Amino acid sequence: MNILVVGGGGREHALVWKIKESPLCTKIWCAPGNVGIRTMAETVPSAAGTIPELVSWAGKERIDLMVVGPEAPLTEGLADACRAEGILVFGPSQAAARIESSKIFARRLMQKYNIPSPGFDTFDTSDAAKKYVESLVGQGKQVVVKADGLAAGKGAIVTSTSQEAFDAIELCMEKKAFGSAGARVVIEERLQGPELSILAITDGKHLVILPPAQDHKPIGEGDTGPNTGGMGAYSPVPLVDETLLEVITETILQPTIRGMEKEGSPYSGVLYAGLMVCEGKPYVIEFNCRFGDPETQAVLPVIQEDLLPLLLDAAMGELQEDRVIASGGCAMCVVMASRGYPDAYEKGKAIQGLDAVAAEYADRACVFHAGTAEKEGKIVTSGGRVLGVTGWGNTFDAACAYAYEAVNRIHFEGAYSRKDIGYRVRGSRGIGK
Repeated sequence: MNILVVGGGGREHALVWKIKESPLCTKIWCAPGNVGIRTMAETVPSAAGTIPELVSWAGKERIDLMVVGPEAPLTEGLADACRAEGILVFGPSQAAARIESSKIFARRLMQKYNIPSPGFDTFDTSDAAKKYVESLVGQGKQVVVKADGLAAGKGAIVTSTSQEAFDAIELCMEKKAFGSAGARVVIEERLQGPELSILAITDGKHLVILPPAQDHKPIGEGDTGPNTGGMGAYSPVPLVDETLLEVITETILQPTIRGMEKEGSPYSGVLYAGLMVCEGKPYVIEFNCRFGDPETQAVLPVIQEDLLPLLLDAAMGELQEDRVIASGGCAMCVVMASRGYPDAYEKGKAIQGLDAVAAEYADRACVFHAGTAEKEGKIVTSGGRVLGVTGWGNTFDAACAYAYEAVNRIHFEGAYSRKDIGYRVRGSRGIGK
């Protein structure tokens, strides 16, 4: 099969890495790809222009399956355009992708189909939003302020006081920090508990659930500071036992798939459920319409079966059963970021140590490129999150050790990474060990 992966970040690097293992994969392209992906696939930056250009290129190259990584092209209708031209694509339609592109749509869907989620209301004026905050704070509650639209993982602002919430509302609606995405906001009751990421491959009827992951969104150690796109992740999650996973499946995943079909937007692709477990019960914090980043970099290394047939069957609507993929070990991804991230950050810093890690850790770690570029023959930083360094092993401690050993071999000016990724499971023996 000829495979095209769309995107150019760490998630797409991990997808290329995993799909390339499949005996079904004859050739793999990535549009636009990045410097790291170039070692595994043929990158085609020219094909990553407009949706018509990308679809036209895929048709000419006889692509057998397009796998879409980022949310933006999905919310702009890439999957619809592919299907209109007879190109098999893994990813939801534009209408189904609203589950991520509009938090208001997602919350109303959950409300309508009784999917466990925090109390909320939606607003298109800051004054009304602030009055709602005052009513919740008066009841002794805290709130989360969320921009309705896509905000690169930074549009959810967790607050502890009414003033912090007012500031967040003003940031979204008055200062327009997230552009049109913040024209409307969702105000949610703030829940307390551990967060989980559950990724399920679906054809709109059946669900294949991948090993769970736990992300570390805040920039600072101890989960402090502003949220980012994700500073690291590990998989699986010991908290998610068979009983909890059954509850998640029966009360969240299945009702969501059925609800989307009833709404006239059948869902095919990856359903990402960002959850919080409060007093043993799972609640939906967010839905995403694509593989998570950096969760994918931690989940794919613990999947021992071939991923490509699952993607193909989902795209064709031919998944045969609901099932859970067991974890084959433990993995941990540590993000190396540019100085200043998630605010203004530096670019163009030369990166050293990548070849040494590739040579010495090939059987226990991999460096997934995210914000990198090539300049004058050198690999340099070009984004906020630069690299995702993943280690794996039979235990969490082994995975953690390999990841951080590799991180310590890589250097660029201003490099920053959290030193406590996986702190909740360090010292754990691992799954089934």
